Amino acid sequence: MGRLDGKVALVTGAASNPGLGRSTAERFGEEGAKVFVTDVDLPGAEATAQAIRDAGGAAAAAYQDVTDESGWDEVMAAVSETYGGLDICVNNAGIAVLVPIEQMTLEQWNRQIDVNLTSVFLGCRAAIGAMKDRGGGSIINLSSVAGLVGLQTCTAYSAAKGGVRIMGKAVAVEAARYNIRCNSVHPGVIWTNMQAQSTGANSADDLDASVMRIPLGRAGEPLDIANCILYLASDEANYVTGAEFVVDAGMTAQ
Repeated sequence: MGRLDGKVALVTGAASNPGLGRSTAERFGEEGAKVFVTDVDLPGAEATAQAIRDAGGAAAAAYQDVTDESGWDEVMAAVSETYGGLDICVNNAGIAVLVPIEQMTLEQWNRQIDVNLTSVFLGCRAAIGAMKDRGGGSIINLSSVAGLVGLQTCTAYSAAKGGVRIMGKAVAVEAARYNIRCNSVHPGVIWTNMQAQSTGANSADDLDASVMRIPLGRAGEPLDIANCILYLASDEANYVTGAEFVVDAGMTAQ
């Protein structure tokens, strides 16, 4: 028996491989959830859904620009039509444009706020509307250690991720009356396509753990984050809301 049997989950930004969204979607499928994955990269999202089906799970995919308000209505309608409702929403989609503040353009700032913060507001709002009729649900928002501490070249990214953290607490308080939980997950250095693009590294071995001040001495894997998200999505966490889960190998403990 799977930990998510009978549940329907939406995971945004699930195309990138390796990526947090894809790994989360695959773990959900392994644990019995019916998974609806979205991304601006539709072929990539479809590949994720196919991988879940190939492993014996249930999954569907759709195009979604998470900054498009009307697009959220379309996705929620598609989830309902495909699987009959929504129990879990993982707001994972995000981007990182890491440049010093003096070199950052207003366009770069606005884009990161839109994709990393405003989209989470839209996702939470849409998910609450969909979950109320189901008697409750779980919203998991992807933040970052950059939403907890200051990091070089992360001004806009940190502002957005810090906003995700505190917004999730407010959502948790508001949505509790509907038995809807909302929590945030704060990954440290995880080897994903976004990590590769933002650092220019070719592999996890290229990342200098000592320079990045990672006490465990290594970068994490997407599965490390997916397993935390799985817990928050499951009934094992039915008394957990408004919390922040830091999965960073001790970076922010220093």
